[in-house]
This record gives sequence, C-alpha cells and structure tokens, in this order.
Amino acid sequence: MTIGLPSNPQPRKALLVGTDALVTNTVSTVLSAWTLIRVNDSEAALSLLKKDCVDLVVTGEQSHANEDIGLLRKIRRAWPHTRMIILTDESTPADAIAAIRFHAFSYFSKPYTQQALSDMLRLASEAPAWDDGIDLISATPEWIVLTARCDLGTAERLFQFAHEVADLPESEQERVGLAFREMLLNAMEHGGHFDPSKHVEISYTRARHVVMCRIKDPGEGFSKGENPYAASSNPPDDPFRHLKFRQADGVRPGGYGMVMAKQMVDEVIYGEKGNDVLLIKYLDMTATENSSGTN
Repeated sequence: MTIGLPSNPQPRKALLVGTDALVTNTVSTVLSAWTLIRVNDSEAALSLLKKDCVDLVVTGEQSHANEDIGLLRKIRRAWPHTRMIILTDESTPADAIAAIRFHAFSYFSKPYTQQALSDMLRLASEAPAWDDGIDLISATPEWIVLTARCDLGTAERLFQFAHEVADLPESEQERVGLAFREMLLNAMEHGGHFDPSKHVEISYTRARHVVMCRIKDPGEGFSKGENPYAASSNPPDDPFRHLKFRQADGVRPGGYGMVMAKQMVDEVIYGEKGNDVLLIKYLDMTATENSSGTN
C-alpha cells in the first residue's frame, strides 16, 4: 500500500516549480521512484493543478515567498492533502508564519543545504497520512503560539520552521535552536511518549533584548532531581548513570537535554509541575542590530 496522500497504485507525483538545476537534481535523486513534473512558474503550476492532483509541490527559489504562499492557499482549496515545500530567495519571519498558517509541509529560505532539503523531501515522502500536526493558535512576528503533534517527523518540521521564524544573529540562533531542539524532544518523549494523539504547546516571544520559548507537554511532570533518564540527575561519582536507566527501559540514547539547554541559553525555568519549561536568552544588542541592519 502506498503511504501518504493520495493513495493509489500509480507512481506518486511531485510537481517542481522553477528551473533551478541543483534543486531539480536533489528532488529527482531523492524521489527517484516518483513521477516528476516540471513547470516554469506558479501560474503554470496552478493551471496544471486545476486538472490533476499531485502528492507534493516544491516551489522554485526564484519566486518570492508571498507568491509561493499565494499558490499554497489556492492549492489548499482544491487539494487539501497535497504537501508543499516552499523554497525562496527572499523571506521574512512573517512569510514563514504565513507558511505555517496555511499548512506548508516545510519552508526554506537561502542559505540552506541540499542535505537539509533532501532530508525534508524524504520526510514528506515517508510521513503517514497528511493532517499537518502543527496548528497555529496565534501569531505575530514577535509572539507565536502553536501546538505540535508528539512525533519525530513533526518535530523535524517544526525545527525548520523555527529556524526561519527566529530572526536572530547566526551565533545566537544556533544556541537557541539547539536548546529548543533538546527540550522539545524531551517534552515529546517523556511528556507525550511520542504518541501522535498527544500534543505539546509552544510559545515563542522575540523582544528587542530577549528571546523566550515556553514548551508545555501533556505529561504528569517530574521533579528535576528525581528524573533517572536525565544526565542532570546523575551523582558526581556516576556521570553516566542515566544511560543505564534509559537502556534498561528501551528509551532512546540521550538524556543531556537539560544540561545542554543550560549551556546554550541564559536561563532554564521549570514550572511547579515539571511539564512546563521556559528558555530565556538575553541578546547582545550590538550583534542583533548589525544582523538586522538597524542603525
């Protein structure tokens, strides 16, 4: 049985919008068993999609993000289950938020690596039946609230969207991104048990001097000192004790999320119940203003 949407015995179809040779090579390599259809622009793509359904649309880098999002909105009316990966030369956090709002599968603005695109293409081709898994509750470029399904595929998609929305200097973005990744995976694993029927809630706030990210999982919570899976609970004379507990219970390797997060951001604050964490990173305003072009 074909996995994904739509399900039929025919080869699955991908529509590539644009003429970029590198992107075309990446898509055709990763989706070698698929039928690949190429068109020059969004207008031609929409004309084709009025007559035929495809499983995946990949836009070209030459188009602007708002043009791609306009195409996405029109596709949603006719083919609500078609997945779309947006590639663009020019983007803003507001564009990335709009892509989430209208349920793009993923979103990349330059610079990005072909390996990252390849990984997302594989995820799009292998993920189960499409119902998105990321729901935007409210959003401005400064404050975003959403929920995400507790599975690894949704987590990977969310990491890419977060990268596009963050609007931080490169050094700060990498540190905040690593902390967010570790704590989100912890929430999905320990609070949601990677159960796709459960969701975590994420709130991201970007103020002038500070970035804050709150992650709340559906679990019962825990005491930081009583979590045997976490490296932060290890006694000084047994720094790898948590690995024994994780292996014994069949839990994936890891357990360093809290330790790493504390090294990557300035403050990690847990709620009383233990299923709610707030990551805080204070910004170097000189670097931030240079990155954004502010005088």
